[in-house]
Amino acid sequence: QVQLEESGGGLVQAGGSLRLSCAASGTTFLINSIAWYRQAPGKQRDLVASISRSGSTNYADSVKARFTISRDNAKNTVYLQMNSLKPEDTAVYYCNGRTVVKDYWGQGTQVTVSS
Repeated sequence: QVQLEESGGGLVQAGGSLRLSCAASGTTFLINSIAWYRQAPGKQRDLVASISRSGSTNYADSVKARFTISRDNAKNTVYLQMNSLKPEDTAVYYCNGRTVVKDYWGQGTQVTVSS
């Protein structure tokens, strides 16, 4: 089993920055990739960024050049540095850990960007 816990959300003004953290515990050696998703009210959950075991990264077009995903293997933690935030970035952000057999999800953290 894998457990994921997000932190770092909050309220920020447009143009500001936040850093989200996703701490993994349990059988973390089974995780092949970790991703951040977000879900705004009334909308589907969308991929924001992902990082694979090898370190390759992938970003949604809407966040490229503004968001950076990174990891600290010693701490089993993945970060999402979010800069130049926009009101449309407002959503609940979820951490996803993918193994061969299933996906694991955290409880989510709210990010609210005021204009």
